[in-house]
Amino acid sequence: MKKETAIFAGGCFWCMVKPFDQWEGIDSVVSGYTGGHVENPSYEQVKAGGTGHMEAVKITFDSDIFSYEQLLEIYWQQVDPTDDEGQFQDRGESYRAAIFYQTNEQKSAAEKSKKRLAESGRFKKPIVTPILPAVPFYPAEDYHQDFYKTNKEEYEADRSQSGRDEFLENHWTEK
Repeated sequence: MKKETAIFAGGCFWCMVKPFDQWEGIDSVVSGYTGGHVENPSYEQVKAGGTGHMEAVKITFDSDIFSYEQLLEIYWQQVDPTDDEGQFQDRGESYRAAIFYQTNEQKSAAEKSKKRLAESGRFKKPIVTPILPAVPFYPAEDYHQDFYKTNKEEYEADRSQSGRDEFLENHWTEK
């Protein structure tokens, strides 16, 4: 068993948990904040801006069962990699997409997957999602954890309003 962690920002962290949470080999998906300069920020601080943090998920996984490359495949299919101003209806620095690597192997895998995506022709605009060194990750407040399970109706309403599903369907569903 080889435990590793991956950190991905992809807009609202509520929408980033479920896609990863349903696979064998994924131990946990924690919503939180990373990329900023304030220690242990609150949701209100991050949402207000100025902390530099992005909403993100930290995934603990068994890489003997589920590889980092597989996580990257799922990640790209959850975000608009051409938007550096936020994701879908959520705008601003805290909702930007980014991959935070923790090892040189993760950095290399992320760069290769980004290059493959850019060369695929799937998107008309350039892929702008940055690949950044990991910095401290702070878990979000308890009420944000597993939101899609604990607040199903609010989660589904927010997700349907966001435009995320339509975008993903337009870019990832084989026609």
